[in-house]
Order: sequence, then structure tokens, then C-alpha cells
Amino acid sequence: MGVGAGPDSGSPVPSAVWSVLADAQARGFIGPGPLAPHVTHALGFVDALTRVRGGAPSPEDHVIDLGAGGGLPGLVLASTWPGVRFSLVEGSTRRSAFLEEAVVRCHMEGRVVVMAERAELAGRRPELRGRCAVVVSRSFGSPGETAECAGPFLCADGLLVVSEPPEPRGEAAWPDAGLAVLGLKLVPPGPSGGFAVFRQIGACPDRYPRRVGIPRKRPLF
Repeated sequence: MGVGAGPDSGSPVPSAVWSVLADAQARGFIGPGPLAPHVTHALGFVDALTRVRGGAPSPEDHVIDLGAGGGLPGLVLASTWPGVRFSLVEGSTRRSAFLEEAVVRCHMEGRVVVMAERAELAGRRPELRGRCAVVVSRSFGSPGETAECAGPFLCADGLLVVSEPPEPRGEAAWPDAGLAVLGLKLVPPGPSGGFAVFRQIGACPDRYPRRVGIPRKRPLF
């Protein structure tokens, strides 16, 4: 294990996942400092989603980790919800290759798939577009970029859970009009507890996401 690898006593996250995350941190795929706060933050997605859904995803659900990086929160969530299918979307060749190995090390083959491509492309795959119950995003991009790249994956009534920065951006960062273009709506009470949750209330128009790189260069909001 690398620096900060030791799991907390009584952690619900298996030791194999801690080991993988420690290696990811050693490679610079996860930020510095003790690993435990990173894992605790990943588990915060569970609380944020449960607050809105009233329970965990079911085995019929499909979860997308948008910009999976070194495995946070995707691998932590996959270990927490062992019957649920996951797709880890990661455009970096180095990170996606690491995630492929990580899935095997964590014994998640068959239900956790690494999509080694940009989100703008993955969001147009017929097997993913409009078919996913949940999208999670830890540090993918700006609000506009994140919403545009997440919306195409979500089925009707699907949920997007986004980690907010230490200094909350507030509802102004997620304008109703901009979200509505993508079929999304902020779930009350808005950003709280470090997370913002959005519901897919209408189909994302076919024109989104735009070409690779455009959502980042010219965000919708």
C-alpha cells in the first residue's frame, strides 16, 4: 500500500478497495493527504442519494461515475452496492488502464465496466444513453460541463449527484433555465452537505452533449 493507505477500523469499504485507492494516490490520480477523508467523502454520495431516493440503487439500476479518475467515488460505491452495475467513464488513457486493473483487483469483473473514452462520446452510446438511473460526479468540471455530459446518460426520473467544492457554489451556479435545457431540475433544498442532487424530468435533447471539448470551452452556464 502507498501513503495514507490504512483503512479505518470498521470501515464498510473492503481492504482491496483501500489498497487500490492507495496505489491511485501514489500515482497522483487522487489528491494528497490521508486517504480516509477521501473515502469518507465518497461515502457521502451514498447519503446524498439515499436522502432523495429513499434507498440504495437496485440490481436493475445502472450507475455512471463521470470522470472516474483514480476510482473515487466509483469503486467505493460499487463496493457499497454490490449488486449494482457500474460504468466508470474516464477519458485519460493512463487512468482508464489503471481502473481496468483495479476492477480485477477488487473482484468486480462482470458488473463494473471501464469506459475508456470521453464523456461526450460515451453519452451517445445507445446502451448508455437514457438508460442509467444514477450519475455521480466528484470533480469532473464546471456545473455547465458536468450537467451537459451527465444528462444524456440519465433515464426518466434518474438522479445526478455532484460533489460541491469546499466553498459551496450555491444555487446560482446551477440556473434553472440552463438545467431545463438538458431536462434536469435541482432537487430541493439545493446544494447541502457538500453535494447537489438533480433529477432528470425530461429527455435530454439529441443535440447534447456537443462535440468533444465544446462543453468545457463553451459551457451552457
